[in-house]
Amino acid sequence: MAHTRHELRIDGRALSYVDFGGDGTPLVALHGHMSEGASFAQVAGALGDGYRVIAPDQRGHGDSDRAAEYGREGYLSDVLALLDHLGLERVVLLGHSLGGINAYQFAARHPERVSALVDIDGCAEIPDGPTPLAFVLGFPVTAPTREELLAGLGPAAPVLAGVLRENADGTWRLPFHPRDMVDSEGLVHGDHWADWTGSDCPALLIRGTKGVVPQAQAAEMIARRPGARLVEFDTDHFVYAAEPAGVAAAVREFLAR
Repeated sequence: MAHTRHELRIDGRALSYVDFGGDGTPLVALHGHMSEGASFAQVAGALGDGYRVIAPDQRGHGDSDRAAEYGREGYLSDVLALLDHLGLERVVLLGHSLGGINAYQFAARHPERVSALVDIDGCAEIPDGPTPLAFVLGFPVTAPTREELLAGLGPAAPVLAGVLRENADGTWRLPFHPRDMVDSEGLVHGDHWADWTGSDCPALLIRGTKGVVPQAQAAEMIARRPGARLVEFDTDHFVYAAEPAGVAAAVREFLAR
């Protein structure tokens, strides 16, 4: 789906975002680690003209600048700055993985700004332990050519091929820094149950049956949050990429209620 790219400055740091257009209900979509706002293009297209989907490249991702830190409050302050920049008092907030956790934590701290919440395969609790993203530390950050950068990515090359960036000097780079991803993943681990239950807006949990939210935890998330709904798809963690039309239909039905 076509979109326009814009930028705002936060303390001298660029936060880039894409706007899929339309005059409908504003819906802000937050991606997960190693992704970007434009990854919601298929979902935005399937949602249709009733929604104006706006998706930032979260700090350290895509066309947004790297940040000094990747703790919980930093991500949430970026969302608040984006809403204020756009003059949006109240939005539907949707997020995948890291973005799902950011979404429900933002709703817990700023409930007056969120009319409804959609969490796509974002856990309420992630046990401490080794980060599953440690493999990215072996990735080259830049390379003289796109082909050399892809060669250095090994098995991950097909996944990342479409999101590589060309620098002004003709070299190529990843749309993230591997060290930032590992740091960010480590800082999202922990018990977030108080945040999951910390707002009372309508909430939808979308789970991939082969994703990262255990079935028992998903059931507990629904039980602990009155009125929350659960929709499952027989796919992996990247639910909205595998089932964009299904996810859009589930979101439309949820919001219509």
